[in-house]
Parts: sequence; structure tokens; C-alpha cells
Amino acid sequence: MLDLIVQTLEDTVSTMTTVFLMLFITGIMTEMGIFQRLSYLAKPLASISHLPAAAASTFVISLGSALAANTMIARMKDEGHLSERQAFFSAIMNSVPVYFRELFTYQLAFVIPVLGIFVGGVYAFISIATGLIKLVLVLVLGRTYLPGSSAASAAPAVSSLSAMSSGDDFTSAAVSSAHLSKAGRYKEAAIKSLKGQRRMFLRIAGLYFVMTFLVLYLSEEGILQSLDVLTFANFFSIPPETVIPLTVYVASPKAGITLLGPLIQNGGITETKALIVLMVGSLFMLPFYSLRSLLPNYTSVFGMKTGLTLVIISTSISVLVRVSVLLILLVATG
Repeated sequence: MLDLIVQTLEDTVSTMTTVFLMLFITGIMTEMGIFQRLSYLAKPLASISHLPAAAASTFVISLGSALAANTMIARMKDEGHLSERQAFFSAIMNSVPVYFRELFTYQLAFVIPVLGIFVGGVYAFISIATGLIKLVLVLVLGRTYLPGSSAASAAPAVSSLSAMSSGDDFTSAAVSSAHLSKAGRYKEAAIKSLKGQRRMFLRIAGLYFVMTFLVLYLSEEGILQSLDVLTFANFFSIPPETVIPLTVYVASPKAGITLLGPLIQNGGITETKALIVLMVGSLFMLPFYSLRSLLPNYTSVFGMKTGLTLVIISTSISVLVRVSVLLILLVATG
């Protein structure tokens, strides 16, 4: 038990250090009105989905850190600038940029070179398709369930994240800050950022610790590993030589892909079978990943009910995409 607590503390300190820095930096940028000026990049998406202009600003933040962006959403919701439904759709939209960021940092840099152009390309396409499906769902559901005036009704206090962070009118803050030196403005923004993010950060850190400990405990007890991968491997007629890469993939996708790559290149497994292995492995890997990473992140920011719902929906979309591809592959192979 002591080892679990120590590991939980290590994971929490490591993650929360990054979170604190990101929140502090984004808080300063918010106070300086930087994100408000950049929000035009995502305003078309917010407009189509009937989300307020503030959602466009958090979408820009999510390009660097989805957790920091969701924290801003949670804070705006707590302050009454976003409704529960607006915050929910905004959080889903903020999960989209990571798929496109990983296209360059993971798919093109690692997956395609290891698995080959065809298998790696299809794998990358499936990942991008998952992100696009989430985005389309937000656009469609937003237009359906959010009032059409929500984007326009984002009054000056809502259209500017800086105004929401400081509680003052953005224009007045801009005018008064013009009389301050540049260094003074940065100092004032830093102080406001620390004050504004303090309570939110402490809540996130506390809940993150609890959820991380729970997941580690369940993993230590073997509950998360109780599913029988071999049964599914036999059901889908996966070649015996791929059972080890499949099992490893569930625990570590990179390691599993590394083991699977040589089998494809040496002709030990067809490209179609390799894709089937990856899809079957994903059916196990995605829920485990959600429990280990998404659950602590979302519940610590949005609370148990909303956070758990976001995890379930996000994971379900990813799983359904893989199941659809798996069924297509099984039909194609007869």
C-alpha cells in the first residue's frame, strides 16, 4: 500500500507540475488578452456549433494542452459564463486537436516507419477519422441542442477570456493597463493568474491524486487485466505468432507496434491480419488508457459525473470506430 501511495505521489507531482506551469502561463496569456486575439482561428467552428466565442479561445489553448483548456472551461462554467451543456460540448471539441498533433509527433514519426506505408497509413487515418467524427458530432449536436443565439449572446464579458478571468470589463482593463509599464503589466498579469488559478489547481491536484491511486490499486489487484485477450485472439482467428505483440500492445501500443512491424516486413503476417491485430488490441487498450489517463484528468477538472460521462463518450466513439473497421476487415477477409 505504501508503494502505491509513493507511486501515486510521484505521478501526481510529475503531472501537476506540468499542469501548474501550463495553467500559470495560459493564465498570464489570458490576462494579457492574447487568446482573445487568437480565437478568430477557431471562431468558425464555435459559430457553426452554436458555442460562445469563449469556446474558440479554449480550442486554441487545447492545441498546446487539452487539460489547461478544459480547466479554463471548468472555471468559466463555475463563474456562470458557460452552461453545463456548452462546457460539455467545448470539452469534447478540445479533445480533437490531439489527433492532428499526433499525426506529426506519433503517426508520421513512429507508426508509419515501423508498420509500413499501408498498415501505418490506415492506422493513422483511423486516428484522424476518430478526431473528425468527434468534431462533426459537436457541430451537429451543438446546432441541435444549443440555442442559435449562444454565439452572439456571448456578451463582452464572455467574449473575452481576460474579462472572465479578472472579473473586470476587458476594455477597461486594457485602458488602465496602457498606463502601466510593460514589466508592470506582466507582473500584474502573473499575480492575477496565480490568484485566479489557485483554487482550481488545488481541486484538480486533489482529485487527480485520488483517481490515480484508485486506478493504480485496481491495476495492482489485477482487476484491469482480468479480460482474456487470448479468447478474443482465437475468436478472430489471429495468427499465433501475433499473440505476444497483441498482448504487449494492450499494455504499451508503442511496444506492440514495434514487435508487429518486423512480422509485416518479413511476410510473417499479411497487412490485413496486422490491421485486425491492431483493431482487436485497441478494443482492450482504449478502455485501459481511458481509466489510466482520461478518467483522472476529466474527473479532476469537471467532477465525477460530468468527467465520467466525457470519458465514456470519448472512449465509446474511439471504440466504435475501431469496431467498424474491424468488421470491414473481417468481411474483406471472408
